Amino acid sequence: MRWVVAAVLDLCCVMAFVLLGRAGHSEGETIAGIARTAWPFLAGLLIGWAATRAWRRPAALAGTGVGVWLATVAAGMVLRVVAGQGTAVTFILVSLVFLGLFMFGWRLVARRAWPDPSRKATAAPRDAARP
Repeated sequence: MRWVVAAVLDLCCVMAFVLLGRAGHSEGETIAGIARTAWPFLAGLLIGWAATRAWRRPAALAGTGVGVWLATVAAGMVLRVVAGQGTAVTFILVSLVFLGLFMFGWRLVARRAWPDPSRKATAAPRDAARP
C-alpha cells in the first residue's frame, strides 16, 4: 500500500502546483482549464513512475525521487509545447523548484515513517561503543 500513498502524494504535488499557478495568474478555476494545465504534468508523472519503477521504492530520494521529479517537469514541458502551451524559462524554473521541493519534501518526511528495507543500518548500537 505504500506505493499507492506515494502515488497520491505525487499527484497532490502536481495538482497543488497547477492550482496555485492558475490562481496566481488569475486564470480561473474551471475544470477544463485545470485539466488543460494539469494533463502534461500528470502524463510526465506517469512516465517518471514507469521509468523509475517507483512502486518498488516510492519514498527513495535518489533514483525514484530524482527520476520522478525530472520526468514530471521535462515530459510536462515537452507535452506543453506539443499542445501549443507556453514554456517560458521562468515557468520551467518555477516548475523545477516547486515540484522539487514538494516531491522531495514528502519523501524526506516519509523516510522516517517508511524505512527502506534495502538500506542497512550502518550505525553501531550506542551501548556497544562504550568501554
